[in-house]
Amino acid sequence: MSLSSRWTRLILSFFAVAALGLTALQAPALASAIRGDADPATCTTAELRELQAAGDNFADRCLLPGQELAGLRTFKADAPEGVVKSPDLNLVAEVPLAGAFAADGSYGTDLAFRGKFAFDGNYNGFTVYNIKNPTKPRRVAQVVCPGSQNDVSVYRNVLILSVDSSRSDDSCASVSQSASEKSSWEGLRVFDISNPKKPKYIAAVETDCGSHTHTVAPSHRGKALFVYVSSYSPNADYPDCQPPHDFVSVVKVPLKNLKRSRVVSKPVLFPDGGNNTTSGCHDITAYPARDLAAGACMGDGILMDIKKRNKPIVIDRVTDDVNFSFWHSATFNNSGTKVVYTDELGGGSAPTCNPILGSTRGANGIYDVVGNKLIFKSYYKMPRTQLLTENCVAHNGSLVPVKGKDIMVQAWYQGGIEVFDFTDSANPVQIAYYDNPAISETELILGGVWSAYWYNGYVYASDITRGFGVYKLTDPLVAPAQKVRFKRFNAQSQPGY
Repeated sequence: MSLSSRWTRLILSFFAVAALGLTALQAPALASAIRGDADPATCTTAELRELQAAGDNFADRCLLPGQELAGLRTFKADAPEGVVKSPDLNLVAEVPLAGAFAADGSYGTDLAFRGKFAFDGNYNGFTVYNIKNPTKPRRVAQVVCPGSQNDVSVYRNVLILSVDSSRSDDSCASVSQSASEKSSWEGLRVFDISNPKKPKYIAAVETDCGSHTHTVAPSHRGKALFVYVSSYSPNADYPDCQPPHDFVSVVKVPLKNLKRSRVVSKPVLFPDGGNNTTSGCHDITAYPARDLAAGACMGDGILMDIKKRNKPIVIDRVTDDVNFSFWHSATFNNSGTKVVYTDELGGGSAPTCNPILGSTRGANGIYDVVGNKLIFKSYYKMPRTQLLTENCVAHNGSLVPVKGKDIMVQAWYQGGIEVFDFTDSANPVQIAYYDNPAISETELILGGVWSAYWYNGYVYASDITRGFGVYKLTDPLVAPAQKVRFKRFNAQSQPGY
């Protein structure tokens, strides 16, 4: 996810189109607006209508003032006032954000798990929850260490934190500082979680363009942890983030000496430059047991061989210029023979779950892996209609461990949590869902479920504004998964079972 003034402008442009009641047949103008092909100026509603009447491509040229948002609801949402849910997915516990994490802009982000503990990232650091009793989770530690997004992974006694905001230094006391300053820092922070109740900050590794997300893959002998750092948006004015930024930073973390963590390689993934929107990867998911990784790289979806952990090799690449705007994340099926890619249309800030966008934009793309080639099979998009004040798009999810079935639980921001079966790649079907009401019906307030993952019998969710949630899924299709137990779980480093 990326939140910036650029996305704010594009969202308002989206509202301008919606206010005029455009149909799905008028999607090209909308696509141009959301992709950011234009640099529009602010127009009044009256001016927009005049331009439309004259046949002008107004979506590329005008923005609608935010204060006029209240009048933009042109269709009925499925959950405007109360929770809309299937009978087999129920909220069983919720812990609200607290302390520094309840401040404005302190969004809840990604999740990782080890034993009876859950680690929940936040723009201001991370929280540790004891989930021995999933229906009564307890906050046992809160580490304040600012630096968006603070996506988190765990392995044995190590916790890795991603920092994708330019800081004055690598300490937890750092403050924001322009990336144009050579002394600015962003990258990975490494913590010792031998005692999860008292995490210790051990090391920092600076990486080019920071670390928007990261992926862990242990070495074959288990002596080191390799971390694939995903980052993007280079700028000639940023000394540590120079164009074309067509590589991924690989960090080696020696498990017996965390202080020696360092960048060991920067393999180029796109020697030909990739798609014209590609400048690095947004997210990579590894399947270490199969020596495979799948990357969602802005304009491209890639499949990689990671037998040599420090030298990932791209073995196939796909693009979708018609329906995919921003390749955001990837999830393998149980056998590593399929990949679900997500399109985070609008950067996570836009309302894309509505009739204007249709069923193939801001959705999942399901691909079969055949002979190391990615073969497109279908799209899957959450079917519920959301208000224009609800940011909603495909986001972070994970597999439910059911042998012989391909079932995924997934976060959709204010669209809530979706569970779907893609065992038949060409015909994915919904199984269950849980959708909270809009935070506001009159203005766009960023919120909703950032991450939703299955772990040892429950669905755990990190909500941007609501905090940490625990859900019970009782559909008969997932009954076999209730017996599966993981010692740890990182959604971006899929376990075999």
